[in-house]
Amino acid sequence: MRQRIVAGNWKMNKTLNEAVDVAVGLTQFQDEFPTNVKVIIAPPSLYLANLEMMETLNCSLASQNCSHHDYGAFTGEISAAMLHAMSIEYCIVGHSERRQYFGETDHMLQMKVDACLRNKVNPIFCIGEQLAERQAGKHFEVVANQLKNGIFHLPQDLFAHVIVAYEPVWAIGTGVTATNAQAEEMHAFIRQTISSAYNKDIADGISILYGGSVSAINSAELFACPNVDGGLVGGASLKAKDFAHIIISAA
Repeated sequence: MRQRIVAGNWKMNKTLNEAVDVAVGLTQFQDEFPTNVKVIIAPPSLYLANLEMMETLNCSLASQNCSHHDYGAFTGEISAAMLHAMSIEYCIVGHSERRQYFGETDHMLQMKVDACLRNKVNPIFCIGEQLAERQAGKHFEVVANQLKNGIFHLPQDLFAHVIVAYEPVWAIGTGVTATNAQAEEMHAFIRQTISSAYNKDIADGISILYGGSVSAINSAELFACPNVDGGLVGGASLKAKDFAHIIISAA
């Protein structure tokens, strides 16, 4: 049975005190959190060591990024080896903002995935099309290529540790959400593409999350789609009450 997952990506937001306030705010709702939903928080990397309190919520921590190198003269970078040494279980790889603003290529992301798995960190691998690509009818082709170039080189045993997050770029931070039908259509396509590359059992076991203006208002309907296994949540994860509602709706 696939794991239900709600992951909060805090991006470059909140001071440390504000981040702690959000974490403390979530504790008010912890008794309502469903036991079948895995909760992951990706705060700014500076705060990873300060938010160990999340373990009391049965939440796991994730890094928002990592280097494809394990160590070396790479000023400002954080390695998956460092994350593993801090018992950080997850790392977001290939978020559309990293692709767009930092020029991360498919080849670089493949190396980052490898670095994560080499160091026993589970990658949350992000894929998704630009608005122009969807309007041109190329959205399936774009997503299939991102899967192929980023993670389909993995053997089955390592692939099983990957979480896939579909984030239509045109819906990130815009307030525009893919319709339930659009989300389900793409998630079903992703699962079928994985099945073709590996097999049905592998595809049926992979969690595929939706990311793109997920809110307390639309989460329940999105998560009810058969192939949507949860969400990668941006802005709404910065508000304890809203994020708690989204977690509860994923049951």
